[in-house]
Amino acid sequence: MKTLEEFYALRSAEDYFEFFGIAYEKSIVATKRLHMMKAYGVLIQKGLETFNGDEKYLMDFFKFALIRVYMDYKNGHSPSAAEVWGMIKDGKAKGCLACALSSEGGSCGC
Repeated sequence: MKTLEEFYALRSAEDYFEFFGIAYEKSIVATKRLHMMKAYGVLIQKGLETFNGDEKYLMDFFKFALIRVYMDYKNGHSPSAAEVWGMIKDGKAKGCLACALSSEGGSCGC
């Protein structure tokens, strides 16, 4: 069984797909990485907010959330200019997945 501890050790978008055994097109992840991981981070936060202690359920939720985000982008979702600029503050990307998962917020320095 996949664990939260293993999940928290993941760092790249590809790591998440490989961790859950999800087939993906490298070109989609390469071109939409930031947007996909931002959307995934939002879903992760929602899952953590409703976490009831059942780690297997949470891991299933995380896997489904990644599939959902990936399929949105694979099927042509394109972020608006507002979404793109809203992800950047002071010349730096904000709110990456590592920060969303961190209890301190902003732990990776993004």
